[in-house]
Amino acid sequence: MKYYQCPVTQTMRFEGCASKACDPVSCPRSRSSIKPIRNVHFPNDIVFQDYIRQGELERIGRFIRTNRVKLDTIYHSGMAAIHEAVLTGNLECVKLLVKYGADIHQRDEEGWTPLHMACSDGFPEIARYLLSLGASVDAENECGEKPADLIDPDCKELLELFAVGGV
Repeated sequence: MKYYQCPVTQTMRFEGCASKACDPVSCPRSRSSIKPIRNVHFPNDIVFQDYIRQGELERIGRFIRTNRVKLDTIYHSGMAAIHEAVLTGNLECVKLLVKYGADIHQRDEEGWTPLHMACSDGFPEIARYLLSLGASVDAENECGEKPADLIDPDCKELLELFAVGGV
């Protein structure tokens, strides 16, 4: 588990002392009000999601190798790890997750595949990589949309990749 150390200043302001209200307090009464530093523990899934969002490839690999997480878990965000990686636009992170067994056909809570997300958010390199692995261009989300239906008309590279819009 990741630990977060809550910052607690060692000097506190206390208006009940003889010193000015805006000065750090050094009177004996304030010393008892200084709280010790606390640690907060986060579940492995939360930490793993954070590592994916930050693109920390070494830590992602370590978490997977030590079986701290399952790659098919749908997180509170409604997405799995591979969806989170696609949304960051980090191709290397997507490749790492696929290397360790992430399913390129996995759907999120709304039926979106990683390819849907790559097309929707304008990541042609990731879309090309997923297509090279056999991602389905015909997969429909819960709204009946295929990945090509989600491409922004200004994203010429994706339009060419999917040969849509008369390009």
